[in-house]
Amino acid sequence: MHTILHLGLGSFHRAHQAVYVHQLRQLGDTRWAIAAGNLRPDMLDTIAALQAQGGAYTLETVTPQGKRSYTRVTSIERVLPYQDDLAPLVAVATDPATRIISFTVTEAGYYLDARDHLDWASFPDLSADLVAVKAGQAGHTLYGGLVTLLRARMKAQAGPVTLMNCDNLRHNGERSRGGLLEFIEALGDAALKVWVLANTSSPNAMVDRITPRPTPDVVERVTAATGQHDPAALMGESFIQWVIEDNFVAGRPEWERVGVEMVASVDAYEEAKIRLLNATHSCIAWAGTLIGCRYIHEGTHHAVIRRFAYDYVTDDVIPVLDTPEHPCPINLPDYRDVVLDRFSNPAIADTNQRVAMDGFSKIPGFIAPTIRERLARGEAIESVAMLPALFLAYLQRWHAGQIPYTYQDQAMKPEAAHAMCDASDPVQAFCADTTLWGELAGDPRLVDAVRRARDRVGRFVTAHTGVSATAA
Repeated sequence: MHTILHLGLGSFHRAHQAVYVHQLRQLGDTRWAIAAGNLRPDMLDTIAALQAQGGAYTLETVTPQGKRSYTRVTSIERVLPYQDDLAPLVAVATDPATRIISFTVTEAGYYLDARDHLDWASFPDLSADLVAVKAGQAGHTLYGGLVTLLRARMKAQAGPVTLMNCDNLRHNGERSRGGLLEFIEALGDAALKVWVLANTSSPNAMVDRITPRPTPDVVERVTAATGQHDPAALMGESFIQWVIEDNFVAGRPEWERVGVEMVASVDAYEEAKIRLLNATHSCIAWAGTLIGCRYIHEGTHHAVIRRFAYDYVTDDVIPVLDTPEHPCPINLPDYRDVVLDRFSNPAIADTNQRVAMDGFSKIPGFIAPTIRERLARGEAIESVAMLPALFLAYLQRWHAGQIPYTYQDQAMKPEAAHAMCDASDPVQAFCADTTLWGELAGDPRLVDAVRRARDRVGRFVTAHTGVSATAA
């Protein structure tokens, strides 16, 4: 039996990676199972519920047509309790049977700047983690946590292990590997660096399944449908996709048997997903919030918001992702339409609050690349400029205390964001922010396009609410 140690026992892992392992086990291949826990004291109620159920839980899936189905997922054989010293995680990490350490992290959780170096200045918790690890304590960021686990594995001579990302960061394997090695260099642990280079691999991967935060009604539906009360139940859409670079240093499950695409390069799939799905998702969440929508499907069914998203993809994204020199292996117009169909699913009840978060990571990660490439080719950016303009209007609402929910953004410096909104020219200040734009910051073409788009956003909000875009 081989083990996958997963860090980040959240909804997405349980609706995605754990499902693929479960499906393989259902085919009779029981050579792999999951042990999972968290690096921080998060989701303690969910962990307790899973422990009480032996790691099993029920997943409800819903099609865009509203058909629901229920699966009892049993691939998580060990639910590891949280301890500040990470001892339960270390015990699994030092077992030679553990061949993969996987993790699900938000974009901001990688702590990378525009040049993919660790951004020590912007993230005090990263610097604090370095100090803690130097003092012999366990780390609780991704890098500090991995160092704690990998040091112990090296000392135990437990053998090679693959470090596998299961999240939305572009080029996630290579970028997280760079961050990890930089963290190890800052520690001054030359022996660990040599061991990591020789005994780990970091495949890039693209993941996709919309998985809202579980709500009490999910538990109620699961109880009604299955007769089993399951406080760890969760819900996701029926669509699921996983594309992985086949670069595993210590073996892997035969995931291709259950529909995972094992490929030499994930680049084309990654770019399509990030720009056609993730960026469009954010567009709809920001626009929907501005006119009082609570859910993603409400915004997707709104003709004007849907047109913002459709035009962004059609006018500006598809032309840079599918060119005669570099044809895309994916039919992008079909993919665009599937994405909008998925977002329109009312049964998912995905909230704008969940999707709108982390704009200071999503602008540089999801949206700026299209702007940069269009400008480099001397092409217009009118449609893509609507997305940062929507986020700026959203930010101004947040600044005024008029977002109807808590906005979470790990990469945002609140004082800088408030100053941007207070500026005499918020568009100019927004477009000059290097966290958002990197080398594009202050580019007159960006400023002009976002200013025009901001006027369109203002007219859209006023037309549908009767008030200005920056005030409720």
